[in-house]
This record gives sequence, structure tokens and C-alpha cells, in this order.
Amino acid sequence: MPDSLSNTAENLTLDWVLGVGAPTRPTTPLKVALVTANGTDTAAGTEVAGGSYARQNLSVAAAVNGATSNSVDLAWTGLPAATVVGVEIWDSAGSPVRLWYGPLSASRTVAAGDELKLTAGSLTLSIS
Repeated sequence: MPDSLSNTAENLTLDWVLGVGAPTRPTTPLKVALVTANGTDTAAGTEVAGGSYARQNLSVAAAVNGATSNSVDLAWTGLPAATVVGVEIWDSAGSPVRLWYGPLSASRTVAAGDELKLTAGSLTLSIS
């Protein structure tokens, strides 16, 4: 998901790199959400709802050459019937903040009760 930081995350990153103010690090663990309609820099997408759906914790390795990816599989089980078109990454604050968003390389249609898995290394994050 290159160049898919939300405006909030872009501002935090710029402030941190440029030493402006004292940006607060997002509350961890970061969570990966599935969406049925993709969001934009300023608006969240439409998150999957129902079944046993819940956001999954994101684990990543240190960035190399400006990118990183999920270091463990992300698996959602007991999903409602839906067509998943993208993912979003949120912090886990009491009022969560959306940090990243992007489309899947191909939409995935799941039936009620199905599982959707993103294998380790398949969710790539970069700033470009």
C-alpha cells in the first residue's frame, strides 16, 4: 500500500521527521480492518460488520529499503457474506485513529462463515 497514509498519519510522520512539535506515537497494537468500500485520505472506507468479524493485530518487521510487511498471517474467521475490496490500519486508542488504507490487489468475495487470510509478507507498507 504505497502512498496510502491517511492525512493524519502523513502529518504525524512529517512532524516527527522534521522535529516539529511533539507528535504522539499511535497507540499499539495497530489493527487491520477489512473494508467493502475503500476510503480516501480523509474518509474511512466501509468496514465489514457482522459474523465473528474483528480487526486483527498487525505485526511487522523493521523496514528495509523503505518498506515493510506483515510478519505473521492475518486471518479473519466466521465472516459475514461480503466482497472485501481493501484494508485499513487503525491504532487501538479508545477513539481509534485510521493511519493507512488501500485496495487489495484483487477483491475477495466470502460467504457467511468463511475465512479470509492474508499470509505473512502479503500486506506491504511503504512511504513513497
